[in-house]
Amino acid sequence: MSIPIHEQLSAEFRARIASGVWPEGRRAPSEAALCDEFGVSRGPVRQALSTLRAEGLLVGGRGRSPLVRRTVPGPSSTVLGSFTAWADAEGHRPGQHTLLHSRHAAGDEVANPLGDVAATLEVSPEDPVVTIVRVRTLDDEPAVIEHMTFSWEVGRLLMEFDPDSGSINRFMIDRGVDLYSSSHRIDAVAATERDAVALGVPEGAPLIRARRLTRDAAGRPVETAEDRYVPGLCAITVENRLTAADGALPHIRLA
Repeated sequence: MSIPIHEQLSAEFRARIASGVWPEGRRAPSEAALCDEFGVSRGPVRQALSTLRAEGLLVGGRGRSPLVRRTVPGPSSTVLGSFTAWADAEGHRPGQHTLLHSRHAAGDEVANPLGDVAATLEVSPEDPVVTIVRVRTLDDEPAVIEHMTFSWEVGRLLMEFDPDSGSINRFMIDRGVDLYSSSHRIDAVAATERDAVALGVPEGAPLIRARRLTRDAAGRPVETAEDRYVPGLCAITVENRLTAADGALPHIRLA
C-alpha cells in the first residue's frame, strides 16, 4: 500500500528541520515553492505543513510562510494549556462548558478581571479583545476554570469558534495562528465564590493557578490567561533539561 503524498511530504519536511536544511528561526519555503519543487497540488502541501504545525515544528503561516521552531516538544509532552490533548493522551474524556464568549474593549475590567489586559497585550484600552471563560471537565467532573483573553488579530478568528466544541489550541493551530512561545507562572490560590460555583468546591478551597502569556514569533503578545485547577484531579509537572539550548524554556505538562 503506497504512503499518502501528504505523509511523504511531512516526513521530508521533518528531516529538513532535523538536519538544519530548514534552520531554526527562518521561514520555511512558501506553499507555491513547495508545490513547484515536488510537483504536487497545494492540498497535500497544506496538509503536511498543518501536521508539522500541530507537532510544534512550525508556527504561524497565515498569509506568509511559517517559521521553523528552535525547540521541539517530546512526543509525550503536552505544553501547559492544551488540556484536551493531555486528557486524550491519558485516556480521560475531556469536556467543556462555556461561561463567557465576548468581544469587548481591552480596558473593560468587568468583562476581563485579569489585571491590566491592555498593558499585557500591548494594546490601547479601547482596542477590541476577545475573552473566553470555560469550565473544563474530566470524565464529567469539573477540573479547571479557564479565563483567556486574546488580541483582536487572534480573537476575531475565535468569534467563529464554538468554545463548547473542543480544543481552542487545535482550532488556532489549524488556522495557522502563530503561537510561538508561552511563559507560565504557577502558584496556589483560594477558590473565589465564582470558582466554588463553577468547580463544585468549597469557597476558600486551595486551587492550583497557572497564569500564561503567549507570544508570536515576533515577540508580540497574543493571549493572556489564567487557569485554576482542582488538586487531585490535575497536577503540573515541569521538566528541565540540562542540555537544553540557551534560552530554551522548560517543558511543562499536566500529569
